Amino acid sequence: MPSAPDDRPTPESFLAEARGEEERSVGRLKIFLGASPGVGKTFAMIEEARVRQRAGLDVVVALVETHGRAETAALLQGLEQLPRRLVAYRGQDLSELDVDALLARKPAIALIDELAHTNAPGSRHPKRWQDVVEVLDAGIDVVTTLNIQHVESLNDIVARITGVRVQETVPDHLLQRADAIELIDLPPEELIKRLQDGKVYVPQQIGQALENFFGKGKLTALRELALRTAASRVDAEMLAWMQDHAVKGPWPAEERLLVCINEAPVARSLVRAGRRMAERARLPWIVATVMTPRHEALPAETRAVTLEALRLAETLGAETVVLQAESNVAAEVLRYARQRNVSRLVIGRPRSHSSRWQRLLGVFREPVADRLLDDATDFEITVVTPHARIERRKAAAGPVLRGPWQGYAVALVAIAIATLLALPISIWDAVPGGAISAIYLAAVLVVGARHGLGPSLLAGLLGSAAYNFFYTPPFYSLDMRRPEDVVSVAVYLLGAVFTGSLASRLKAQVEAMRAAQRRTATLYDFARKIASATETDDVLWAAAFHIAATLDGHSLILMPDAAGTLQQVQGHPTIEDLDARAEGAARWAFEKNEPAGAGTATLPMSEWLFVPLATAGRTLGVVGVRFKDRLRGLDPETRRLLIAVEDQVAVAVERTRLAEELADARVSAEGEKLRGALLNSVSHDLRTPLVTVIGAVSSLAETDGVLDAADRRELTLTALDEARRLDRYVQNLLDMTRLGHGVLAPKRAAVDLREIVGVVRTDLKRVLAGHSLIIETPRDLPALHVDPVLIGQAIANIVENAAKYAPAGTSITITARADGAMAEIAVTDEGPGIPEAERERVFDLFHRVAEGDSRPAGTGLGLSIVKGLVEAHGGTVMAGAGPDGRGTAIVMRLALAPSSSEETE
Repeated sequence: MPSAPDDRPTPESFLAEARGEEERSVGRLKIFLGASPGVGKTFAMIEEARVRQRAGLDVVVALVETHGRAETAALLQGLEQLPRRLVAYRGQDLSELDVDALLARKPAIALIDELAHTNAPGSRHPKRWQDVVEVLDAGIDVVTTLNIQHVESLNDIVARITGVRVQETVPDHLLQRADAIELIDLPPEELIKRLQDGKVYVPQQIGQALENFFGKGKLTALRELALRTAASRVDAEMLAWMQDHAVKGPWPAEERLLVCINEAPVARSLVRAGRRMAERARLPWIVATVMTPRHEALPAETRAVTLEALRLAETLGAETVVLQAESNVAAEVLRYARQRNVSRLVIGRPRSHSSRWQRLLGVFREPVADRLLDDATDFEITVVTPHARIERRKAAAGPVLRGPWQGYAVALVAIAIATLLALPISIWDAVPGGAISAIYLAAVLVVGARHGLGPSLLAGLLGSAAYNFFYTPPFYSLDMRRPEDVVSVAVYLLGAVFTGSLASRLKAQVEAMRAAQRRTATLYDFARKIASATETDDVLWAAAFHIAATLDGHSLILMPDAAGTLQQVQGHPTIEDLDARAEGAARWAFEKNEPAGAGTATLPMSEWLFVPLATAGRTLGVVGVRFKDRLRGLDPETRRLLIAVEDQVAVAVERTRLAEELADARVSAEGEKLRGALLNSVSHDLRTPLVTVIGAVSSLAETDGVLDAADRRELTLTALDEARRLDRYVQNLLDMTRLGHGVLAPKRAAVDLREIVGVVRTDLKRVLAGHSLIIETPRDLPALHVDPVLIGQAIANIVENAAKYAPAGTSITITARADGAMAEIAVTDEGPGIPEAERERVFDLFHRVAEGDSRPAGTGLGLSIVKGLVEAHGGTVMAGAGPDGRGTAIVMRLALAPSSSEETE
């Protein structure tokens, strides 16, 4: 009995409707499509604009090409025309669409002629169709024109027809995005007459046009292309509407052919017959096969029949599809046929070996062809009879009965065990006789669930014989004299057959579910790995492992080196050397961006199948697979899975490369930022003390004998202090370089903190002239285990920084205390303080430079040097607020020197 068709809308229709709701704010696109210039597309577009204007809509002529024709210019009168944008190119002004003016004007509808036009160099977009996309995204409806020769997918066909390669093309996805396509058609004779009358081109172009596009045969061919394109669009809209509204169909508005094949030897003949029918009727055609759980158990040579037939169909230009069903193949075929609005089915002649009693018992199900003939009442069905020489499958040795010998051995053992278990039950009179047959049925069920149909049937036959031999009188004989015994054995045998069949089908379904679960788990693991991978090598390794594990084979990934030569970058289980045929297939796949190798039409003798690892922009490399089962390379589902994985890998590799390029760009930007800050410091902050030194020394040299001793001493001390200040700046820069390269090695010793602070006070005497330096260190503070020069420089940087920002007359305090094995040293000022959000950033390179030059002079390296010097000693430094939340406190933690007792230990 045929299953009821699913009358619900498809999930894809709901997704399309949801996308449509999201895109309501996007403008609508209408295209007037013609077979060639001169058919009247621009005229129709302008008439459309007039109709909409009379309906009260806001219509603007953004750009219409009149080509000097007065009739076209006259049609534009009464319509608002947007001024064009002039682009200077090679000494002449070219007029183009002014996108900015159109977006600012924002009418309801814009007329934009010649969708495939190439814009003048210097325009925002190289192509006019890109301008149109921007206008649509802004919510403006667009009406435009297009000739069929400018459609990208038809470029090669047009070149063969006309002998002219059209350079200006529009991608097909723009036609798919169009909300309406209106065909403007004109018979070739009338179009040629219009050309000769000068209504298409100026007179000097007529002769050339007649030689190129305007021959009658070429115009007829182009006209057919335009008609087919428009018809395909209408058919797609009708099919989408049927799916959205769950219309059962088919509606044979446009005929479509579906060839149904299986593992029978007639499959290739069916494909060839379908190709001939589709070619004669010029129909789109599909070749479909349905996979059920039992196909996993078919022998390799049987599965190869279907795979080779699908490959032949792809070679002949068919669309191939592999459907999945649990058992009802005919229902799945009819469901798919109605979904695709198929009108004609091509099937093979039913095999004669499947008799009525076999179908009744369920050992062999009713042939799919018979069920299609019974149920497909709304389709035209063609039954193809194979040639007599085509080998038929042998029913007696059908694949459903084949299996490992262990299964049949298990069946024998199971029946022996069931016989032994039934022996005590037969002696017990209280137990009915049906219990014995139930034991045998249980044995059949176990065998069928574990080993399939063949062993379960054997178990059923052996069980019926054992039941008759041991437990029906006369005992130990196959003779049956009582009618009730005959009925019992017959019922048992029939139940065993059905039980074994159901158990085997359950086993096949469970195995299929396990295989699907393994594939899903592997896909999830692969997606998780490539999503978390940050390096290209990690992505490629995950891809190689996943492909090899999922497709049960060996995998390779090859990518070009700097010289463009393909090199193996990853492989699983191991990277192998390729022979000449495999290398040739890999190069072909990379250069042509097409699959090559095993299972393809290019170098099929290679053991490896290669598919390009490509994104929309470029080919990154190739993925190679060598299947343990060579037939898997012919399986379209395997090929589709490989291509799907390849797409994910290509996107992941592109993502990691973009991330690496972005990281490099960030490093470069940071380097430029540091370079600019350093130049700013050198040109401003380092120059300030240098100018002071030069001024003081110049005054001493030019006023020799004029200045008294006190003034000379003042100038000398000023020059000396500024020179020392300059020396500290330069030393900071050198230390920063040493820290950056990790070559700063402190020379540690036990040092008293008061000695370090005393040196700092002497060096910064002039810097601290307007401040009082208060030192509060306990006399019993242990010595520090530091490099005195480096830590002295760190404390000097902090004190100098505090002196710059704290108001004159305030105090700067240095305190210290012991905290376990560490000393905590704090430098506190009474300045404006550091905002809490900035307290970590003050230790960044050149941080103060980013705040402007109005702040006190300095390189912005001081606190950064402090952090580097302290961390080089294994200590820490942090910025905080001073006492009572006023001012700034820079706190360092440094190691104390070990005591003499600790050193002795």
